Amino acid sequence: MAKSMLLISRHSPWSGTCARETLDIALAGGAFDLPIAMLFLDDGVFQLAAQQNPVVLQQKDLGANLQALPLFGVDEIYVCGESLVRRGLDSDSLALPAQALDAAALAALVDRYDLVITL
Repeated sequence: MAKSMLLISRHSPWSGTCARETLDIALAGGAFDLPIAMLFLDDGVFQLAAQQNPVVLQQKDLGANLQALPLFGVDEIYVCGESLVRRGLDSDSLALPAQALDAAALAALVDRYDLVITL
């Protein structure tokens, strides 16, 4: 049986390659039917913000990769509720449906997975 994996993305979409690499891992694992979930934490919640304009920063848009997650079997998408609030976002304004979790629920989530990778 395949081990379950939780990918934690903590970086904004424009702060380097970590955001893209985390999505690439999720899509690759999903292509092989691995049970994968994603958690967006800290500045990683900015990846889910709707209507981004990465061209201004001369960056590639991660929106297509995010929208492809469910197509690759990555249906469990979570976001830290506190991270959203601290950055002026709310779960209703995200480009992708994500379940907002509080601190206790985050700890329980991490305990559910065999492998936890933070990028």
